This record gives sequence, C-alpha cells and structure tokens, in this order.
Amino acid sequence: MFRGANKVTLDAKGRVAMPARYRDTLVERSEGRLVATVDRSDKCLLIYPLPDWEVERKLMRLPTLNPQARRLQRLMVGHATDLELDSHGRVLVPPKLREYAGLSRQAMLIGQGSRFELWDEQHWNERRDEWLQAGDEPGNLPAELEQLSL
Repeated sequence: MFRGANKVTLDAKGRVAMPARYRDTLVERSEGRLVATVDRSDKCLLIYPLPDWEVERKLMRLPTLNPQARRLQRLMVGHATDLELDSHGRVLVPPKLREYAGLSRQAMLIGQGSRFELWDEQHWNERRDEWLQAGDEPGNLPAELEQLSL
C-alpha cells in the first residue's frame, strides 16, 4: 500500500524520482512498469503499478453509447501512458501529462493505496487547504462516511 505525501522534484527533462521507500515495492509488484493518466475531477495525474491498472478493463466494459462513459474512456484510457522506472528510480512524465496537471519543478506525490497522485505542489497545497476548511459536518456526509470511525 502506498501512503503519505512526498515532495518531489521534476528535473529539466520531466523526470520524477520515486521516493526510495516505494521503489522496491514497485519493482517487485510491477517490474518497475507503471501507467499514468489524467484524473478527471482534479488537475493531477494518477499513477498505477501496471498490475493495478484494472481501471482500463472496467472502463472499456462500459456501454459506448453512454456519452458519460465515452468521455471517461476518452480521458482516462486516451491519456494512459506507460512509464518505466529507470536504473535511478525515476520515471519520465510525458509533456502532455505534465501540461494537463500544470506540473512545475516542485510537485507532490500522494500515496493512495494501490496508486499515486502526482500534483503540482502549489495546486496541491491550495486544494488541501480548501478540503481542510470545508469542515465536513455530520449530516452532510454520505451514509458510508457517516459510519466510518477514525
């Protein structure tokens, strides 16, 4: 499971060094092969170890005559890009994905269980602050979250 918020830097070529604590797991789990795509609801990237990229199969099973399903397929599968860890534990983030997420030199890699999110650091900080200030009150949460005990 990938967890935690990690400050990372994109080099001049658009490479990101995966934090050392994840590298062994990524090599064991996926031989260092990853898939990156866009997140449709936030301006960030989703990065999956290849075996966890089951989203594609699920998306492609959706009815193609449904306009919302087609949009989701076009965005997530259409932007899906294979990445590979190099010998230094870095991945090259393609220019189109960097542009979509507005990635600058400073970024945040957020562990989300079986995947990562890659955010521009400033955008991450702004969104995180919005979420913290939202102050989710009981009664405003979906039933599934109301029952969650933290």
